[in-house]
Amino acid sequence: MQSTLKSASSERTRSVRRLFGGQVAIPVLVTALSAFGVLMVYSASFYAAETAYGDSFFFMKKQLVGFILGLGAMAAAGFFPYRNLKKLKWPALIVSLVLLAAVFIPGLGRESYGATRWIAVGPVTVQPSEIAKYGFVIFAAAYASENPERMKKFAGMLPVLAAGGGICVLVILEPNMSITMCIGLLMVAMLFLSGVKIRHFLVILIPVAAAVPVLIAIEPYRLNRLYAFLDPWQSPQGEGYQLIQSLYALGNGGWFGVGLFNSRQKYRFLPFAESDFILSVIGEEFGFVGILILFAAAGALIWFGIRTAARSRDLFGFLLASGITLVYAIQVVVNALVVSGSIPPTGLPLPLISSGNTSLIFTMAAMGVLYNISKQQKRAPSLRRRTKE
Repeated sequence: MQSTLKSASSERTRSVRRLFGGQVAIPVLVTALSAFGVLMVYSASFYAAETAYGDSFFFMKKQLVGFILGLGAMAAAGFFPYRNLKKLKWPALIVSLVLLAAVFIPGLGRESYGATRWIAVGPVTVQPSEIAKYGFVIFAAAYASENPERMKKFAGMLPVLAAGGGICVLVILEPNMSITMCIGLLMVAMLFLSGVKIRHFLVILIPVAAAVPVLIAIEPYRLNRLYAFLDPWQSPQGEGYQLIQSLYALGNGGWFGVGLFNSRQKYRFLPFAESDFILSVIGEEFGFVGILILFAAAGALIWFGIRTAARSRDLFGFLLASGITLVYAIQVVVNALVVSGSIPPTGLPLPLISSGNTSLIFTMAAMGVLYNISKQQKRAPSLRRRTKE
């Protein structure tokens, strides 16, 4: 009787572990970062929102809706069998390409600051490039895991290369150089992790390296941004203005910041304070120490993503976890480098923090998938088992 009860108890424990196990830190960190993002979107935008819309909570309300929907998406993805995504590789890629192409349909695509990056249906706007990043990850992970040996042949990697290249072409036509570069880096990393040979990489990297300066040169605004990066003080009221204001904000924050809601640069001095340059406001209000804490949390999330990929039981899980982690890590690093003036200015949000519901919802959903994979991870043998062996 006692052994039966013990067996039933052990089975319940195993069931609970299967249901709620894994890297619980992933959803906890994602929720904390996203909630902090809602707070900072309000802090960075209340003056601009009051001036433009007569409602200081305008951007914060939208972000809060995205946060709530994102929590639901993360919870659903956390319990949806991630291996079923393997069957959706072609729908994920096709939907991504169709949505990216739809922004060019008159009346459907919405233009802002000379770029057409959004689909607008009534009051609802969607940014397809934020969806396409994860659509590509699903396709690349599924395709490469079906037959790992074919990825070692040049012809075998062409579908992944074509998928990533097609997405990059549609994104650069919007135009959106920053997301194009991120997807390009993601594609190269996914191919590498899939086992593509180094000599095949050269066939990809040489044309890409040659194309980057061409893409910069053919668009005057990109050249101007490059000049602003080299010396923003040559054009303090033009292309160099945003970077100068960002550096003012970071410098004003010092070690511990001026306090929550007390940033000065958000009073229409710093453009896109609630989106691409929200890190500048965080630096001003919480200082260098606050930024360190923020990036410690982001770094921990990246570490758990890497750990999940390394412990995955199957190649699809490994590539899927790696891709999701790479999307987040690339954007965090690039955004930090832009805001600090370490690379030329480009429009790229800080994931989970910056204003933007499409990015927030799909990033949280992707992190739910990452948590799902972590529940199926390989577990190291217990200390007692190792001792007996």
